[in-house]
Amino acid sequence: MSYQDDRKEYRAGILDDSMMTCDPMELFSSWLAAYRDTGAEDATAFALSTVSAQLEPDARIVLLKGLTEGKMLFYTHYTSKKGKDLAAHPVAHALFFWPSMERQMRVFGSVSKVTPEESSTYFHSRPVMSRRGAIASDQSKMIESRAALDVQLQTIEKTEDANLQRPTTWGGYVLEISKIEFWQGRPSRMHDRLVFTLTSGEWTVQRLQP
Repeated sequence: MSYQDDRKEYRAGILDDSMMTCDPMELFSSWLAAYRDTGAEDATAFALSTVSAQLEPDARIVLLKGLTEGKMLFYTHYTSKKGKDLAAHPVAHALFFWPSMERQMRVFGSVSKVTPEESSTYFHSRPVMSRRGAIASDQSKMIESRAALDVQLQTIEKTEDANLQRPTTWGGYVLEISKIEFWQGRPSRMHDRLVFTLTSGEWTVQRLQP
């Protein structure tokens, strides 16, 4: 069967013009809650896209850990590829794709680090093996073998739980949302697209053709 034969009609929902007057952050929260209610695994996962110092785009899946006051919160290694990209260009794009609901959200904004205190509080709330993994891995750096990586974890496993400390190279970022697009699949590929843009503290909205 050809890839060209993979197709479907989208009929799960609509974004009519009445939605153009809504608060985009409330719509974000309600869409995310609705998807989580489906019981989908990793419902808070999104593709985070960044640009390197060499202007090369990159993307990877991360998990949303907070959404407050127009800011998305996520955690990672500051010395990882994504961390280096964000240091060079502190802007990012986040893409949420929820196929069972035939929805996408595209989010754009500037990115900055949270405080060390906030990072430490979250770090110590994580399961102990997640904490050990964050300490053991020097994310994105080359290593000679899986066995060598396992040794790094085994070394950290000798540390008592109470003595596990957040690495200074690991912590949180906030993406401050300046633009957000809501996409709802519709029949005949006539999809609904509403784009909200934050300008001088006020949201404006436009409907885009599919």
